[in-house]
Amino acid sequence: MRTQALGNRTRHSGLLARRDVLRAGGLGLFGLSTARLEAAREFQSQPAPTARAVIFLYQFGGPSHGDTLDMKPLAPDGVRSHFPAIATSCPDIRACDQLPELAKVMNKVTLVRTVHHHMKNHNSASYFALTGVAPTIDDIRLKDTDELHPAYGSIVQKLVPAGTGMPGFVALPHVIRDGSITPGQRATFLGKAQDPLLITQDPASPEFHLPELTLPDHLTADRMQSRRSMQELLNRQSSLMDDSAAVLGFDAQYQRAMAMLNTPHVRNAFDLSQEPESLRRKYGMTTYGQSCLLARRLVEGGVKFINVYFSDTIGGRYAGKGGWDTHGFDNTRMYPVLKNWQLPLTDQTLPTLLTDLDERGLLDETLVVWMGEFGRTPRINANVSRDHWPHCFTALLAGGGTKRGFVYGESDRSGAYPARDPVHIGDLAATIYRAVGIDAATEIHDATGRPFRVATGNPVLDVFA
Repeated sequence: MRTQALGNRTRHSGLLARRDVLRAGGLGLFGLSTARLEAAREFQSQPAPTARAVIFLYQFGGPSHGDTLDMKPLAPDGVRSHFPAIATSCPDIRACDQLPELAKVMNKVTLVRTVHHHMKNHNSASYFALTGVAPTIDDIRLKDTDELHPAYGSIVQKLVPAGTGMPGFVALPHVIRDGSITPGQRATFLGKAQDPLLITQDPASPEFHLPELTLPDHLTADRMQSRRSMQELLNRQSSLMDDSAAVLGFDAQYQRAMAMLNTPHVRNAFDLSQEPESLRRKYGMTTYGQSCLLARRLVEGGVKFINVYFSDTIGGRYAGKGGWDTHGFDNTRMYPVLKNWQLPLTDQTLPTLLTDLDERGLLDETLVVWMGEFGRTPRINANVSRDHWPHCFTALLAGGGTKRGFVYGESDRSGAYPARDPVHIGDLAATIYRAVGIDAATEIHDATGRPFRVATGNPVLDVFA
């Protein structure tokens, strides 16, 4: 157990194993130090987890809450969605008529309708949404650096290791960027050992395999025992997130990669060919659909945190590609693009994932989060589209101990601002950590030893059953 000195007290960079806590009662026999007892108390103060895994479905570009899950059918023209609202399986929730399958599973979810922050640019807002910590500037040019806060999954991987031979944090099927790489996708100052395992091949492709866990043709298993040979595999992972071939935290990466390469259980978890063709088609033979199916397999395999990105870019111009940034460009209007791309893709994958998890008995122990970096303006602009709006938007939570068929918070009559029970993005981050048994006040440390809370907000306890 590593420790770092902070003033006159000692804080631990990780949490003590459960067996050490049980041994704490036998201090005289086992000789536990004061520092280890402090770590035991810190561990015991962590909340009991309600989820053993998280699937974070990140909707890059920012979905319009007023055209999806916070419909305002009584709002005036210019605010009211062009899509009608329909009833759902939860009497308290109405949804967009372009989401009929999702409407059927609203009795499985919690909607948080008052998420808010103040970042209006995609990279800054996405960093906020992917870490729960505000950047110092609201700028599209915000760069990904090691001084920024780590991704949720990196913190979970460090503090609550998977312990199954599986990676603790997996990200797929993209590295997202708006011009430059969007910050918030990796471990930053926690070190490369806590970076996600990146899956950047298309899971819907018939040729899909996992090169990150596949030996290069010219390397034998015996040669892979050599660190020099192993570095080729690790550098391939590293180069997906930055231009440097240097591998910091090499020893930890080496051990993790070797363990995965030598474990059939790990390789099998990534093998989509084991799924029935009928189920694969329910998810949709799309990159996003098969990524969601793969996420479910990874939960079964023991991965703690999975980021699934809707698109690699903010998109929004054309049906068939890109994310939710539907301003309206080149005489393209938002509603046809939503109708022909983002909404049907969502309506196929999200309800299928929730139903699949539920039927397998996994939903109660898996927290699914569906959200983007912000919502869309209440007023429709001159391009018959909506612009960036971080002041109030909706996040969908399902499983992992959250309530079913529940709405937390209420936006005002046009969906512009919270009318009651506002939830800052930092509070939502604390809620995610609370689900996996991490207190928001838990500290992590940068390379210089400076302490940081894992989340700056407080968990929304009312969303838990």
